[in-house]
Amino acid sequence: MSEKPQSPQSPAPESQPQPISEFKSTSGFKRIFSAFFYSAEGFRSAWKNEHAFRQELLIVVPGIVVALLLPVSALQKLMLIAVLIWIIIIELINSAIEAVVDRVSLERNPLSKNAKDFGSAAVLLTCVLAVATWAVILYPVLM
Repeated sequence: MSEKPQSPQSPAPESQPQPISEFKSTSGFKRIFSAFFYSAEGFRSAWKNEHAFRQELLIVVPGIVVALLLPVSALQKLMLIAVLIWIIIIELINSAIEAVVDRVSLERNPLSKNAKDFGSAAVLLTCVLAVATWAVILYPVLM
């Protein structure tokens, strides 16, 4: 008797072990040490290959300096800096999504477009949040 093939949306049977990538990192201190260098390589790659990352970083770095110099509370400084760092975090995730989509296929596909557009929308919302946060905190200072 043959088994019914599973649909792509069905979960895998629990008896089958999950494949493990040969690139999966080791555990312990070596993993932490390696993760630091992988992260540094990610920043280098983003700076080299992602125009939007460079543009945002050229706004975020001076923004952090300005935030540190503003006559606001430490918590407000933290919030001003956090929303700027959040832009960089979301941009890196967006770039990762774009890289994976391009790795799968460079052909035009509505699902690929959606994935890239969703990532872009996340970056835009993060920028709007940053502007709103800065406006709310700076309004009393400037008025």
